[in-house]
Amino acid sequence: MISVSDLTIQFGKRVLFDEANITFKHGNCYGVIGANGAGKSTFLKILSGERDSTGGHVHMEPGKRMAVLTQDHYAFDEVKVLDTVMMGHDVLWSLMQEKDAIYAKPDFSDEDGIKASELEEKFAEMDGWNAEPQAASLLSGIGIKEADHQKLVKELDGNQKVRVLLAQALFGDPDLLILDEPTNDLDIETVTWLEDFLLDFKNTVIVVSHDRHFLDTVCTHIVDIDFGKLNVYTGNYSFWYESSQLALKQKLAQNKKVEDKRQEMQAFIDRFSANASKSRQATARRKMLDKLNLEDIKPSSRKYPGIIYAQSREVGDQILKVEGINYSSGGEVLLKDVSFTINKGDKIVLLSKNSLATTALYQILNDNVDADSGTYEFGQTVTTSYLPTDNEHYFSSDPMSLMDWLRQYSDNKDEQYIRGFLGKMLFSGEEVFKMSNVLSGGEKVRCMVSRMMLAQGNVLMLDEPTNHLDMESIISFNNALMNFPGTVIFTTHDLHFAETVANRIIELTPTGIIDRLKSLEEYYADSAIQELRKEMYSSVAVS
Repeated sequence: MISVSDLTIQFGKRVLFDEANITFKHGNCYGVIGANGAGKSTFLKILSGERDSTGGHVHMEPGKRMAVLTQDHYAFDEVKVLDTVMMGHDVLWSLMQEKDAIYAKPDFSDEDGIKASELEEKFAEMDGWNAEPQAASLLSGIGIKEADHQKLVKELDGNQKVRVLLAQALFGDPDLLILDEPTNDLDIETVTWLEDFLLDFKNTVIVVSHDRHFLDTVCTHIVDIDFGKLNVYTGNYSFWYESSQLALKQKLAQNKKVEDKRQEMQAFIDRFSANASKSRQATARRKMLDKLNLEDIKPSSRKYPGIIYAQSREVGDQILKVEGINYSSGGEVLLKDVSFTINKGDKIVLLSKNSLATTALYQILNDNVDADSGTYEFGQTVTTSYLPTDNEHYFSSDPMSLMDWLRQYSDNKDEQYIRGFLGKMLFSGEEVFKMSNVLSGGEKVRCMVSRMMLAQGNVLMLDEPTNHLDMESIISFNNALMNFPGTVIFTTHDLHFAETVANRIIELTPTGIIDRLKSLEEYYADSAIQELRKEMYSSVAVS
């Protein structure tokens, strides 16, 4: 399908790839992973022809069509939504434009009629008459209402634009589909729709994503960018992660007998194959694992931050009581009659189709904005720690070193003490003197996590904590919350994160809340709850 030979990418003295080779085969879904800065997005741009490599070649099978998820959210602002999707198949779209231009000629001639007839034949061969309904179906499936299909793209909000561009990439059954972070800004239901779409997709997919549930569901292979090479592994992300960790453990135990290592690895593969029976990719994945060569499994060079949330004191029985909170912004109702009581041991995922609603509740609970009405009260033993989705104001003051930035939030000013918390988040050596005004999005979140660990709160509030983080940080964060003995209230689009941490769901709708003591999987599988959700969201649309 598409292959890369002797790929070299170098920026100055920094080498991302050194004579890397890989072949992507028809019908497989490849998840491309690697630490931040490893070159995942750069690699996709080279595959798509958007960027040139320093050396090497990319070869695509002749006659095959590639579709790429566009990252420029303004490229189609002056185009209708439905047309933007159909433009994803550039050959079909050009044919449509040529055909329409001939029919629009005021001096339509016999020659024009012959040309139009030829174009109509090609149009029919490409199933052109179904193009518009297929595009409309994609848009509806991905959460764009029919009433918005004839709008200009610029009339949509940022999240809707992302969905339109995703529908554009999916349109027309491309032979090769390249997706860079396709689940960004999608809610859980739309991510599930995309998973189902890709599971039914018969051609080749190459995807970069930090969503582990998504990678586990859709991927047949993992492409790991490590040591400047492209290493292909059979199986999904969880299989790669667990096997690489086992290989690392075995590497560190140098005195362990070779046969013992082999038996341990084989037992792991057998166990994983059995677990795969629950997956929507079960049959294909089991066949692949059966053919796996144990020698193909290698340890990873990844570094995982040490996120450990400790409580300064155990929380009592009274944690938080919220009564009748209402809040509107810009004429839009975000919170309506929000009432709930948090109990000891609750780990709550907040859901809403409007992310402004969940953020508003966090802001109210942290005294950053006032509710229009209603009250809330924390218990006397509660100490809170909050990770906002927008952390810019924490870094907007005069620039200072990370050491000084974190020191301002600590009673203990000792350098080694502060270094310890920065080191847990992989800021080591001279990096602790990096200035706060030059940090990337991911580095800022890691600083905020260090601040949270210092606070030692027993009630954690986390608004989209995985935003900007690499996979290694997300895994460490996930494990930290699973092991945390206190109370957690969080919002996330990471399905695996939510499923493994939450034991209670609170969904904020424009007409009230839904509160259930369930896992996320149970919540979405409950037909009665889904009917209630539909009713609560549709009633405000009608009004």
